[in-house]
Amino acid sequence: MTFGSLLFLFIFLPVTLLLYRVVSDNKKLLLLTIMSILFYAWGSPWQLLVLVISMVFNYAAGIEIQKYLDKGKPGVARVAMFAAVIMDVAVLAIFKYTTLVMPIGISFYTFSIISYLADICREKERAEEDIMQYVLFVSFFPKITSGPIVQYKDFKAQIRERTYSKTALGEGMNLFLIGLFKKVLIADTLGAAFSYVTSLSTMAAATAWFGMIFFSLQLYFDFSGYSDMAIGLARIFGFRFEKNFDYPYLSTSVSEFWRRWHISLGAWFREYVYIPLGGNRCSALRQAGNLLAVWILTGIWHGSTWNYLVWGLYHGAFVMLERFALKDILPKIPVGVRIFLTDLIAFFGWVFFFSPSLSGAFRYFGRMFGADGAGFWDSTTSFILRERFLLLVVAALLCTPFVKNLHDGFVYRKGSAAKTVSVAIYTALFLVCVAGLVSATYTTFLYVQF
Repeated sequence: MTFGSLLFLFIFLPVTLLLYRVVSDNKKLLLLTIMSILFYAWGSPWQLLVLVISMVFNYAAGIEIQKYLDKGKPGVARVAMFAAVIMDVAVLAIFKYTTLVMPIGISFYTFSIISYLADICREKERAEEDIMQYVLFVSFFPKITSGPIVQYKDFKAQIRERTYSKTALGEGMNLFLIGLFKKVLIADTLGAAFSYVTSLSTMAAATAWFGMIFFSLQLYFDFSGYSDMAIGLARIFGFRFEKNFDYPYLSTSVSEFWRRWHISLGAWFREYVYIPLGGNRCSALRQAGNLLAVWILTGIWHGSTWNYLVWGLYHGAFVMLERFALKDILPKIPVGVRIFLTDLIAFFGWVFFFSPSLSGAFRYFGRMFGADGAGFWDSTTSFILRERFLLLVVAALLCTPFVKNLHDGFVYRKGSAAKTVSVAIYTALFLVCVAGLVSATYTTFLYVQF
């Protein structure tokens, strides 16, 4: 089941909301746990078996680690933690890098579990003895298939202090509808344009550039849209997750880009890989090695083919270049130029991402510089620009906070009448999104493969 399915929108979510409202407070967590398991198992029960085995194994591992810590044996606790993590990573690798069908969301919930075990071992949290709270943490349906990656210490605090209110419901629904709009109307339309470009047997250089731009925007709206839906759903039920995207295409450096893109994954690598390796508290050479390790792992996390590893090394090289060679030069470059160069670097990087292989990526780069022999511009390029110009303008605007600021400024300055207009706008967005879903223009979430 996906957030963008009619089954979810018109049956699963309304039923869950109704039940959540009518059951007593001491039954709400049980309800969310049951509905989360149902959501994950729907349509593919076999993947639930993998999830259950993982949850049981790591629940027991957490209890075992805590037992050794309570006995004053931190060294043994670390060994137990590393053994459990190695097992988790091995299972993830088996599904990710073999021909076996990968359970949806396994990368996201595995990383959440690893952070849970690491925090117990570092004595930042005690192992959770209440198995229902632990199961809900791992399987909570807003985040299990697409993130964001939530750390247990943040989730546990909200189990006790979450607030279910009309305000939370309104905020969550608004954010969910924004995410649905970004996914169904923007990302999927960009995806159709990208598919058209890549279906061409030959293409002019400018056409190949348009293809790169289409995919780069599609990936952003697809993933940020799904993140918005997940965060909005969590908010509806009283949980507040941090934003996962912060207008990354307005970044003025590659380092800043990765602080704004998939924020929860970046925070995970910083907290559980970069800092334990020494972070910035060491020599410049060691820092470079730590960064390189993070980016190699980031590339491997996304896929098993060489293009993902090269993609990780590509971004790691720019991050190290900015930190060690350009740190005094970058501030002197005009902001607009820095944003343009950062986006260009990011867009080029996505070519490695969407290409089926490393050779395919370099073949596409060749097309961008005229290797197909079709010149710089042809009639197909003109057709693409004519048909998709408005889409590109709208997508570019939505990559900035301009529309949000315009809406919020209007609503908060004009009072209740403006709020009525806002409700009408959100209602219209929902209806248009449903129309898009009914017409079968919806496509699978891009990050589901990771």
